[in-house]
Amino acid sequence: MTPKELMMGFKAADFPPVEVAEFLEKPLRERVKTLALHWVEYGFGSPKVIHTTYILKLLVLYVLGGVALATWTSGAGAVWDVAGWWDEPIVYQKLVLWTMLLEAVGFAGSWGPLAGKFKPMTGGILFWARPGTIRLRPWRSVPFTSGDRRTVVDVVAYLGLLAALFAAIVLPGVPSDSLSAVLPANTTGLVNATPTIAAIALLVLVGLRDKTVFIAARSEQYLPAMVFFVALPFGDMVIALKLLIISVWVGAGVSKFGHHFSNVVPPMVSNSPCIPSRWLKRAHYRDFPRDVRPSGLARVMAHVGGTCVEIGTPLVLLLSTNHLVALGGAVLMVVFHIFITSTFPLAVPLEWNVLFGYAAVVLFLGFPNWQGYAVWDMSSPWLAAAIIAGLAFFPILGNLRPDLVSFLPSMRQYAGNWASALWAFAPGAEAKLNGVKRPTTNQVDQLQAIGYSPEVAEVTLQQTVGWRSMHSQGRGLLSLLYNHVPDIDDWTVREGEFSCNSLIGFNFGDGHLHGEDLLAAVRNQCDFEPGEFIVVWVESQAIHSSVQHYKVIDVAEGVIERGTWKVADAVREQPWLPNGPIPVRVTWSRGSQAATTPHRRSGLDRGTDEQRTTA
Repeated sequence: MTPKELMMGFKAADFPPVEVAEFLEKPLRERVKTLALHWVEYGFGSPKVIHTTYILKLLVLYVLGGVALATWTSGAGAVWDVAGWWDEPIVYQKLVLWTMLLEAVGFAGSWGPLAGKFKPMTGGILFWARPGTIRLRPWRSVPFTSGDRRTVVDVVAYLGLLAALFAAIVLPGVPSDSLSAVLPANTTGLVNATPTIAAIALLVLVGLRDKTVFIAARSEQYLPAMVFFVALPFGDMVIALKLLIISVWVGAGVSKFGHHFSNVVPPMVSNSPCIPSRWLKRAHYRDFPRDVRPSGLARVMAHVGGTCVEIGTPLVLLLSTNHLVALGGAVLMVVFHIFITSTFPLAVPLEWNVLFGYAAVVLFLGFPNWQGYAVWDMSSPWLAAAIIAGLAFFPILGNLRPDLVSFLPSMRQYAGNWASALWAFAPGAEAKLNGVKRPTTNQVDQLQAIGYSPEVAEVTLQQTVGWRSMHSQGRGLLSLLYNHVPDIDDWTVREGEFSCNSLIGFNFGDGHLHGEDLLAAVRNQCDFEPGEFIVVWVESQAIHSSVQHYKVIDVAEGVIERGTWKVADAVREQPWLPNGPIPVRVTWSRGSQAATTPHRRSGLDRGTDEQRTTA
């Protein structure tokens, strides 16, 4: 190929092989099938220039910028002197704070086109530093948090949080007696406690009024780390940080039990630009193109390469006192995070994965168990027990009652067990969303603003519905749309996570950010008529349950139906539901006096088990 042809390929997307106008006239079921099959081989089909942009942002802004800032402000040596600073405690602390700062600004996770941000590519600060934008409070019972609009006080508190984090990063370290006792040659100290404490206080204040910022800052992981920085002597701090990262890994591994995660791996691998082989991508599906449920290879990748590694390896790292075993475990976790980074998951948490790869090395090899940094070396067994109980509280609660806890504090990263939604608009009704106060517009309008035709922009966004259909929740959500919107083929269907990004500036796969509270805020700003904007929404599956609980919401009127579906029924079907909607059990509907109604299925007949297997 000529250099010009290479450049054209570098900039070109792998667009679905369809005649756009003809494709958009097809029934929704046919469109979903086409897009799901295209995803198998090409993923989102993003041009490689977009992935390159992410890599440059990761390497230049995050890695080079963060390391330069951390080392220069702490006197830990030159950036290129990796051997001199890699295990400096203050460098690790400042890189944690740097990651949190970028997350809180909106420059890290949920950034750019792969997260549904096309123009502008940054959400975060553009929304959260602007009075009048949508604010989602975590609990209605907290005093002084009423309303759904961001105020000047919210903006000041948010900007104060960013300033405190930045100050903690740039201020030089302070001496620590506990550090000097174990590392007498250390001259860099630890992060300054004053701005760190201010950041903790402001994060709690902001979080009580605005769960979006709190979740976006990845507070479930970085807030405990900051508390450990300022509240514990050095030895205990290192051990507590080990327990923190172990809780993240093991919690995520436990959450992968069940049916969901096997359905995550194939579309994630399909989306990886680092796997150019279409044969290898197709191998993750049973019998492409006839059957695109997970293959045996995908299940092995999910539950051996995923679940077992994510639970077993961290526990070995936590308990091992053998250097070679610890080295092998740390290397395996680094490879684990490199693999996730290489797939460019749609929430694009690249910085988080790099930090965790580095943490595996610095915590377990820089401060190994056999040098007095094992969990049994903590100054008090009661302190260790309290930290373990505190770190386990939200993962346990979130797995038992997912309706009470975001999937991030529940430590269910990448598990596929997410609260999710599909949004459906009557013809022309989506444009009303542009009445919401925000620094951007609907994503279909953003795409047109950067040069896409209206038809190509529409197909591009519909690819995310195809992606959702490949996950267990997507089959249930599509079933609800078929049940409740008879003319759904004429409606505009959107993936809720993507659309949520354009309204609040962030999403990370957490349907709690685009549930009833967000829809009520939208209703307060947009004049939707009954029957114009229908949302089908489902909660995560509780670890002890076999069903997921759903809601059907008419945005103009509120919830109109609640019910459940069996997860086993969802994962048994093909993404495009060739046998019709999966059965659901209605437990409440508006105007109905009955507590429950039998299973129902509208549309096509369910078919036999043999038909479902070979469809």
